Amino acid sequence: MLDARRARLWDRLGLGPVWTERGAGGDGRGVAEADAPGRAEDTVERMGWDELERAVAGCTACGLCKGRTNTVFGVGSRESEWMLIGEAPGAEEDLRGEPFVGQAGRLLDSILTACGLGRAASGPSAVYIANVVKCRPPSNRNPEPDEAARCEPYLRRQIELLKPRVIVLMGRVAAQAVLGTDASIAALRGRSHRIDAAAASVPVIVTYHPAYLLRNLADKAKVWTDMCLAREVFDRTEPRGR
Repeated sequence: MLDARRARLWDRLGLGPVWTERGAGGDGRGVAEADAPGRAEDTVERMGWDELERAVAGCTACGLCKGRTNTVFGVGSRESEWMLIGEAPGAEEDLRGEPFVGQAGRLLDSILTACGLGRAASGPSAVYIANVVKCRPPSNRNPEPDEAARCEPYLRRQIELLKPRVIVLMGRVAAQAVLGTDASIAALRGRSHRIDAAAASVPVIVTYHPAYLLRNLADKAKVWTDMCLAREVFDRTEPRGR
């Protein structure tokens, strides 16, 4: 999930493992090998959905656990072939334990409905929604790189279990964390990226975060364009084995 320079830095700090974007450096395998046997990440790699959710609920890997009311694991069908990833829970998400339930969440639901998708839907209309980090940062600040690194094995395992045909990254924090880049949203939009998760290469589309749209309504048209691109990529991608 990080470029080579930051990956080396985080390795020296004892953080990771990390993803790398396909073509962005490294050996192209995507998920880094654990550098010692018996690490927590090794255990996460073998977890199923329920065990993974329990692990997140009890996680104390970073300081965010001290201020949380609830962890926010994810919502939607675990059979979905669409995955949306935001940055971190806010105040309402922390209280309810579900991502995107505030004003930004209502806007996201409207966008999904316009695309024929929904978090409560089933079949080809279903989506699964998660965040880069599972606990609310204080005062709704952006998660720090080390916080995202501690949560990264959980998100990676969610992707591996879900096997999505397309991932939509919402906002700069999610895009930079998952793709391992410092590039802006403007530079990342409008094209398909890829990440390697387990044995799969997953297409990734970048768009604006719904909270940003609440402050910049004129950019809603750009999100519609991004979602149309995601639909095109989805339709071109073969369903994955479950």
